[in-house]
Amino acid sequence: MAVGENVVRIQPSSVLSLGLRELWQYRELLFSLVQREISIRYKQTLIGVAWALLQPATMVLTFTIFFGRLAKIPSGDLPYPLFALTGVLLWSYFSTALSGSANSLVDYRYLLSKVYFPRLVLPLSPVITAAVDFAVALGLLVGMMLFYGILPSLTILLVPVFLLLTALTALSAGLWLAALNAMYRDVRYVLPFFIQLWMFASPVVYPSSLLPERWRWVYALNPMVGLIEGFRWSITGVGAMPLTLGISLSVVVVVLLGGIAYFRKVERTLADWV
Repeated sequence: MAVGENVVRIQPSSVLSLGLRELWQYRELLFSLVQREISIRYKQTLIGVAWALLQPATMVLTFTIFFGRLAKIPSGDLPYPLFALTGVLLWSYFSTALSGSANSLVDYRYLLSKVYFPRLVLPLSPVITAAVDFAVALGLLVGMMLFYGILPSLTILLVPVFLLLTALTALSAGLWLAALNAMYRDVRYVLPFFIQLWMFASPVVYPSSLLPERWRWVYALNPMVGLIEGFRWSITGVGAMPLTLGISLSVVVVVLLGGIAYFRKVERTLADWV
């Protein structure tokens, strides 16, 4: 071996390991994928990153008209537009991250057979990329809170925690779907309908208090229930910490461990499938 030659030692990862050390070694690849996805997303668009504001604003306007005004869905102590916006922002981040993660192996299939790198980089990069849109859209939320005269309390310090948990939830489901999508391309076409149904099964446009109390623990098995309600509480300071959070977090842990195990199981044969 020549002096100074770089050697890459490939060792089998633990089934339930994220391989954080190896991910750190390939951080430049991860960040280059994130930069590429951001540039592609807004390339040759007239308004650029303003889409990150326009999309949630349009959704909130639509939900306010149909659910807030016509259906008269209650929103507790929050004005309905603000109630809807807090749900829409976190859901938009989650759905964008999940969709990108689920399609990542197919989108970057040309890389899988050319060079070694931790395959987890691919489903992880869209989760980070989606956070950029989320950060931009927070400006809309700040403006609406000022408009309604609602100032955040100390609970706002928990916002990064709920964002991190949402990212882990998107990655957890994304690992399952990315592996399945590599083997069965039907997943790519079913995914948008699945995400839309999931949104209406989450407290984005309605509070969980509309459900009978005896069924709320079942509802909380949807991990986004506790996360959306927790995010809404933390950023506005209105109400109390949702009791559904503990159940939702337990589901996140189970789905994450299962997703890692399944992804590790199939990653060695991914190049053959895609």
